[in-house]
This record gives sequence, structure tokens and C-alpha cells, in this order.
Amino acid sequence: MACDDIEVEVKEDEIITKNTCLMGNSKFQELTSKHRLVSPTIDGEEVEWKEALKRSAEILKNAKRPLIYIYIGSETSVEAMKVGINMADHLGGVIDNNVSMCHGPTVLGIQESGSPSSTIGEVKNRADTIVFWGSNPMESHPCHESKRSVFPMGFFRERGRNDRKVIVVDPRLTNTAKQADLYVRVKQNGDIPLINAMRTVLSGKELNEFTEKSTGVTPEEIKEMIDILVGSEFVAVFVGLGLASSRGKDKNLATLFKFVAELNEHTKCIAMANRGHCNVAGFNQVCGWMTGFPFGVDFSEGYPRYNPGEFTTTDMLVRDEVDVVLLCCADLGAHLPKKAVENLAKVPLITIDISPCPSTMISDVVLPGVIDGMECEGSFYRLDNIPIRARKFIDPPFDFTKSNEDTLEQIFEEVKR
Repeated sequence: MACDDIEVEVKEDEIITKNTCLMGNSKFQELTSKHRLVSPTIDGEEVEWKEALKRSAEILKNAKRPLIYIYIGSETSVEAMKVGINMADHLGGVIDNNVSMCHGPTVLGIQESGSPSSTIGEVKNRADTIVFWGSNPMESHPCHESKRSVFPMGFFRERGRNDRKVIVVDPRLTNTAKQADLYVRVKQNGDIPLINAMRTVLSGKELNEFTEKSTGVTPEEIKEMIDILVGSEFVAVFVGLGLASSRGKDKNLATLFKFVAELNEHTKCIAMANRGHCNVAGFNQVCGWMTGFPFGVDFSEGYPRYNPGEFTTTDMLVRDEVDVVLLCCADLGAHLPKKAVENLAKVPLITIDISPCPSTMISDVVLPGVIDGMECEGSFYRLDNIPIRARKFIDPPFDFTKSNEDTLEQIFEEVKR
């Protein structure tokens, strides 16, 4: 959510936050964690910073096909991503980030069909119908409904929740679904048939007798949902990984975005992805304007190439096509499939992170990370692709680097030297 109303009080060994959810507060508590990484290591032994930089540069320089993986967590700024992309270009490597294993299908759906969108502020001020499709923001985005979409009072929605209707489409009765005005229990992997049924009703045609069997939803429920949507002044559709990860993947999103475009012939409607991390949209933006592609970009031919499934992290590691990995603020060791992690453990691994994790356990070089937006300034993109400048309020617990951008720049300079 990239919340911009957080207040922080810094004491000697304590960080007190206001206006944060539990997940947001936990990010701030990493600042004073006793597990914080403060010294660089090579093969588990503490070394001087310059020695770690030199070793990192040697590993990258000697690689044939370096996979430089930049993960967009709460610590990584757009500025750091830019350096990582430039480094991949210089080395003839591959640049990727976690979107290839989460909302990558959503990005592909947008590329195929386009997506009418807006800012989250317009949703707050204008939307009178909110649709959550394959998303459970009450648990995944605690501040979503309270600050941005459902409950806040907006310019044209002065009564907040009382001026809005909430529709949830999900195979599971989630906590978000329990408080919805209309819960549509779609059949597992039945999203495309349901969306096409909605498009059929929207075009004024009748549904056939196979509708409920293929979607799990009765024609009456589908017609009720369409009546609510068409009767709204402004509809905001938020899609989650439930839609992006079920059968159909990017086609689910492409079909839904086509429905959103068709609904705009009757009323105003926008669609937006409920992204996972506070700057996950930032990598798509910066990689897009630097290379022309949003993620999974290969520079081995001397120019950027894009082919999800060929140049994306999980696929390349499973096929054992990588001989070096530079990992910035991500824990691939904890989140990739077993085969990918086995191959990751076989190759030289350089990790920039703030805390010990499975990835640091198998790393040749570990460089302490800086929490961008807390210990240094940085630019972040909100889930609606609006850039926000985050200010620092505390210094890092070391002086050999000022930010993750600075760390990557120092590695890059050593590589070029």
C-alpha cells in the first residue's frame, strides 16, 4: 500500500510506529532486530567490506551467464533497481524480479488487453462498488479497505462504507467475503467461464443451461452482479493472485480486462492488481522504461530480449542455465521450488540482505543491506503505479554503504575496474 501516513518515534533501542498494520510494523522492527546483518562475510567468515566487494566483482566478471535478480521488497528502491538493470546490461546477463512468480500473469494480461485504471485516491473519492476478485485484502492488505477503498470517506462518498457495495469473487469464503454485500463463489478454475458469462449478460444475451456447471454460479447470481455493476457510478475491480495463479493465468486477466473495457460502455470502471510488496510495481515501471519490457529481460545478445518462461528466474534455475546469482533483498532459498533451490546452491551466490535467511546460508558472499525508505531516501511505486518519495529517519548501523543503490554501485564500479 506504500502508506504515506506512518509516524515513527525513534528511541535508543526501540522503534514505535503509529498508523501501521501488524505487517507494516514488523518491517520497522527489523531496524533494531538482534538478527540484523552488520558485517560482510565470505563463506561464512567475517571480512572487510572492500574484500567482499572485490570477491563479488570477481564472481560476476568470471560468469558466462550471470542471473542478476533484483527483488522488490520493502527495502529496495527504484534507484537500486536501475543500477541492477545497468549491471545486467553491462555483463550480458538476465534481470528479473519476483513479479515473474506472482503477478507476472497480470502484467501479461495487461499487455494483451490493456487495463483501464486510475489512482487509488480516485477509488477512495469516487467508487461506489468495489470488486475483489481472487483477493483477500483483509488479511493480505490490512490497510486496503480501511484507508483506500471500502471504509474511508471520500469526496463523493461522504458516508464511507455506507455509500459503497462490496462484491467478492472467490472459491473460498474468506474474511473479506464474509463482509461483502454479494459473495460469488466461483468454481475452482472457473474464472474464464464466469467472466465470459458476465460478458454475455452485459451484451443482453441469455445464458444457457451449462452456465452453473462450468462456473459454479447460478445465472440469477450472475445477473444480480451485472445489475449492481451497471447501476454503479464508478466500479473498482481489484484482482489478486487467486486469479493470476489459477488455471488460465494470464488469460484470466486478459479476459477480465476485456470485460472491464466493455463495462465502460455502461458506467465508469477501472481494474487494478493488489500487488504484494510496497515497491513491487516499481520494478515493472523502471525496467519498462529502461528496456521496453517489465521483467525477465535477457541482455546476452547485446540488446534486451523478453520471453517469460525462458528468461525468468524459476525456469532458468530449474533448467540449470545459471552460473552466478546476485540477489538483492530477496530470499529465493525459502520460496523457490526444490529443484531450483538445489541448482541455486550449486552456483556462486552473492546476497544483499538485512537478516539471516536460507539464501544467506548458501551464499558465497553476504553484504549487509540497508532498509531504503527508513535508513536512506528512496523512490517507491504504490500499487496504482504512483511514485512516492520516502524519507529516511535513522542511519544504518554501519558506514561502508549508504543504501542498496550505493552497494550495487560499488560492486558495479569494481566489476568495471
